Amino acid sequence: MLFTSYEFIGFTAILLFVYYLIPQKYQWMLLLLFSYIFYYMADPAYLIYILTTTITIYFTACLIEKNADRQSAFLKQHKETLLRDEKKAYKDGQKRIRRRTAGLCILLNIGILAAVKYTNFLIGNVNGMLQAFGQEKQLSFVSLVLPMGISFYTFQAIGYLVDVYRGTVRAEKNPLKFALFVSFFPQLVQGPISRFGDLSKSLYEKHSFDSKAVCFGLQRILWGFFKKLVIADRILTGVTTIISDIDTYNGVYAFVGMVFYTLELYADFSGGIDITIGIAEALGITVQENFNRPYFSKSLKEYWRRWHISMCSWFRDYIFYPVSASKAMQKFSKFARKHWGDSIGKRLPVYAATFIVWFATGIWHGANWNFIVWGLANWCVLMISEELEPAYMQFHNRFHLDKKPAYKLFQTARTFLLVCCLNMFDCYSSVAETFRAFGTMFTAGNWGVLREGALLNLGLSMLDYGILVFGVIVLLAVSLVQRSGSVREKIGRKPYPIRVCLWFGMFLLIILLGAYGVGYDSSQFIYNRF
Repeated sequence: MLFTSYEFIGFTAILLFVYYLIPQKYQWMLLLLFSYIFYYMADPAYLIYILTTTITIYFTACLIEKNADRQSAFLKQHKETLLRDEKKAYKDGQKRIRRRTAGLCILLNIGILAAVKYTNFLIGNVNGMLQAFGQEKQLSFVSLVLPMGISFYTFQAIGYLVDVYRGTVRAEKNPLKFALFVSFFPQLVQGPISRFGDLSKSLYEKHSFDSKAVCFGLQRILWGFFKKLVIADRILTGVTTIISDIDTYNGVYAFVGMVFYTLELYADFSGGIDITIGIAEALGITVQENFNRPYFSKSLKEYWRRWHISMCSWFRDYIFYPVSASKAMQKFSKFARKHWGDSIGKRLPVYAATFIVWFATGIWHGANWNFIVWGLANWCVLMISEELEPAYMQFHNRFHLDKKPAYKLFQTARTFLLVCCLNMFDCYSSVAETFRAFGTMFTAGNWGVLREGALLNLGLSMLDYGILVFGVIVLLAVSLVQRSGSVREKIGRKPYPIRVCLWFGMFLLIILLGAYGVGYDSSQFIYNRF
């Protein structure tokens, strides 16, 4: 059930109506019911996977917290009789039990995710190796269901379990409330990856009807529809045409394709997140922001602080910090300092931990070497930039260009083009084809075809390009206005007739300018496949 389908619109409208009609103490139960209906309508088989994750994480978190509480009670009861070494030995032993319990549960759930998402990828690589060594026998691929949003809800549940293990949140005792946290339907499709300590504050509360919150939520949904239908689904036609035939569409077409895809990806993904946050806001629930105007970034490091914020913070908190602080990494740091000096010894463990994070980020995005190379390419650029940081500082201190608007514009354009180049790995079918397409931008020599109307051969008419330019200008204008505060708040302070005209005008623009497939079958959200 797509966010932009009639079915989903009706589904959400019924939920909102009933949500504020029933007694408030049953609201969270209604959300759980609708979340499971949503998942069931996608495919009944999906329920097996999400229930497995929910049940295993729930009981493991309860066991871990029970152990921690028992430890605290024991130490309190025997604080006068236990020696320091005895206390330490007892705490270490209990912590080891909790760590192993959490580790087994995490391994199970990561194993499920890996099995459904990466089994055929592994089989394909094994077959490639067998063929390279002259073996004719090939392994057969398996048919496994890939549940919708499994990466998102698995990571969200694991994050909760780790937080309980660390003692930063208390385990949720009500299994149905925890099931709602895992399955809350607006964020099942493409996130964001919420933290229990944040989402639970409003997810289980009683919510009275608030006209401002509902209106703001509907406005946010409308803005998401504009991004998705007016920009993303329209530009998709051009992207699909370009990447479908690299022999015909190379050189300047590859350049246009990577820029088009980068615009499509942002409009599609952030549009979906707008719809998610809007639905939650209309229900009185707070879901964290996932974007902060990423294409205004002046470096790749800044870009990844602004793009897919929930994913980046998840990998930072649950992979980078634990890996960089692990005993193995400490030993590696000690070895590096001894053999290569303190300067290198300090940096290498950080770079190694960052390498693991970016490898994991790449493989999380998809079972394809393109995504792995994409992740490692990001790592390379970030590490090179980190090494050159002192040189950048000297350059800026000498010439003071970083304060000038023209140089800031150059940094923004440079970062945007760098992101476009990296996004090419997401477009083409293989790493080799990606590099081939990238190389043709410098060797094909067909840039002159732009003057001959070549862009009209991509399945987009002049009207389509006009609508796209208009949509991107609106998107840019809203982003610029957002720098000084919420656009909705600013519009909300306008006289009522102006507010009505603005939002009704947005609604009409979506109806008139939206790119609809046959029978209103708009394209799937890009991040749904992750």
